[in-house]
Amino acid sequence: MPELPEVETVREGLSRWVTNRRVEAVEVRHPRAIRRHLAGAEHFAAVLAGRTILAACRRGKYLWLPLDSGDAVIGHLGMSGQLLVRPAGTADEIHLRIRFTFDDGGPELRFVDQRTFGGLSVSEGGATLPSEIAHIARDPMDPEFSDAGFVAAVRRRRTEIKRALLDQTLISGVGNIYADEALWRARLHGARPTDALTGPAITRLLGHVRDVLGEALKQGGTSFDALYVNVNGESGYFDRELNVYGREGLPCRHCGALVRREAFMNRSSFSCPRCQPRPRTPAPG
Repeated sequence: MPELPEVETVREGLSRWVTNRRVEAVEVRHPRAIRRHLAGAEHFAAVLAGRTILAACRRGKYLWLPLDSGDAVIGHLGMSGQLLVRPAGTADEIHLRIRFTFDDGGPELRFVDQRTFGGLSVSEGGATLPSEIAHIARDPMDPEFSDAGFVAAVRRRRTEIKRALLDQTLISGVGNIYADEALWRARLHGARPTDALTGPAITRLLGHVRDVLGEALKQGGTSFDALYVNVNGESGYFDRELNVYGREGLPCRHCGALVRREAFMNRSSFSCPRCQPRPRTPAPG
């Protein structure tokens, strides 16, 4: 699943390539790609034709494109979605789902999604912030993110610290990979109870989250296969810098102990058994 750095990299590309361009036509090639737009494909295309894209914005892992009509296009990449900018006339991708053409005859915007878990929709009146994603917390790279508010909210929760990092109502944009990386840097096991952590410990962890996300942003995100790309189809390279995620059986770069993998919410968590010992008292279920 793409995380904040991957989605922010896409947003930056969209800002460069589609801002202040007027949509000429929209072609929906697969109904699942607009399944959240309940009015259907014809309505989706009709309300976008002739509209100018004013900006490219992000909240957590969601993107939105404000329009001059006051509406907005919301996008979520899902597991394999890509928003690509391609010269007009370029051969269609195998999994092309939606095509935007513009009245300047320039590059098209294409939504490509192999697994069709992502999608686009139109939010009426959602140019400033679509109501559909207003419940999602700000991310730690947002200048309006409240560190003190996050620390207090985490300490009130009776859960595990990794689950708190993945809770989009507390903090957005942090997924499995970067949570593991930040926890390794903080030398905290993901199962540590949140109500047992001190304020300074959570603040330090938040600093590591920011460091990991910032470093990944510089690299364009993490790519393990061809699915995670920017609008130009280029992969990120932060996977070469990962310290713990995906390194089961390899030496910890802190102490040399072998990295372990544990089951976590139908996924995997990676940690060092020496630097990140499991808590003796589990968090409340």
